[in-house]
Amino acid sequence: MHPMESFRQNPLHLSQQPRTLVIMAKAPKPGVVKTRLVQSLPSEAVTALYGCLLQDTIALAKSLTGVEAAVMCPESDQKDLADFLGNGLAVVAQKGQGLAAGLTSVFSCFTAHGRRVVAFNSDSPHLEPSVLYRAFDILATKDVVVGPTNDGGYYLVGAKAAHPSLFEGDGMGTGSALDRLLTRVKMMELSMDFTEPFYDIDVAGDLIQLARELRLAPQRAPRTSAWLGEWRHAVDHLHKRTGHL
Repeated sequence: MHPMESFRQNPLHLSQQPRTLVIMAKAPKPGVVKTRLVQSLPSEAVTALYGCLLQDTIALAKSLTGVEAAVMCPESDQKDLADFLGNGLAVVAQKGQGLAAGLTSVFSCFTAHGRRVVAFNSDSPHLEPSVLYRAFDILATKDVVVGPTNDGGYYLVGAKAAHPSLFEGDGMGTGSALDRLLTRVKMMELSMDFTEPFYDIDVAGDLIQLARELRLAPQRAPRTSAWLGEWRHAVDHLHKRTGHL
């Protein structure tokens, strides 16, 4: 049975788990994940970093009380990603190519039976759990919730119904992704609120900021903290080279 079918048919989930956090992920393969960081670090290091970020994100998701967790990924990555995670979490293949198609698939797959569904990126495992709880709480009274990033994108988006045109031509990965989403929300006359702004790990400055935070609180993302320990000299050199505070 497909993992999504098991997820839908289990009445215990429907009665006790009305909230679902879906992590948007890829299989950790060189040249495919975190490609902008390859300009600053060896490809194998970047691939290992992504794997650590993803595993820590999964751990964050599974730590939430009363929240079902699942993973959405490109169809070509489904088997490799399920093998990599190896923890019984449902890994569901999206329909179509690209992140916009993936987000559309999240809400078409998971919003049945009145579920509140939040799609979350795979590289912000250091986010406070309270922010994710707040995202679900917002959906009690709003149609859409968005977690904006500082670079013009968003680290989470949630809804309690499928809106097929919400992510059309989204320009994901660009500095205008958030503006485009907000424009469509307004055009569709959906109610909306925000969680606090945050950041994901896309470029060297993000990684330097993450390293600084995790040195103070490594328990927030232990696998990523271990990676940073292994690659500390490279990250410190990156810090000096780029001049980030």
